[in-house]
Amino acid sequence: MASPAFEEIVEDFEFLDDWEDRYRHVIDLGRAMEPLPDALKVPATKVDGCASQVWLHPVIETGRFHFDGDSDAMIVRGLIAVLRALYNDLEVVEVPQVDARAEMARLGLHEHLSSQRSNGLRAMIERIRSVAAEHA
Repeated sequence: MASPAFEEIVEDFEFLDDWEDRYRHVIDLGRAMEPLPDALKVPATKVDGCASQVWLHPVIETGRFHFDGDSDAMIVRGLIAVLRALYNDLEVVEVPQVDARAEMARLGLHEHLSSQRSNGLRAMIERIRSVAAEHA
């Protein structure tokens, strides 16, 4: 059920031979994102459970889910970009149906992230799912 944007990331990863290249690609995805305005970096948008500072700002319009995010860690910004590709523009009722763990496993991320980063990724996914559930 992955979006075309996420499928594009999967295809890009297939062409990258080693984890260092993939890691750099994730960071590049984060660099390409617009920064979250400081006015949105507030306690309500902060994600607890992450080793670095993480903010997710969800917006639901006409039944579609969208979020922007930011982090003070480049790899985490990249993970936010990957999650945006996975979830943005889905119908809000579709968000909880996404098996994020399985989709992210297609990228091989869990094997190469520290336990702290993996916990942070889980916390971001949980926040996305809970916000969508509130609006479904």
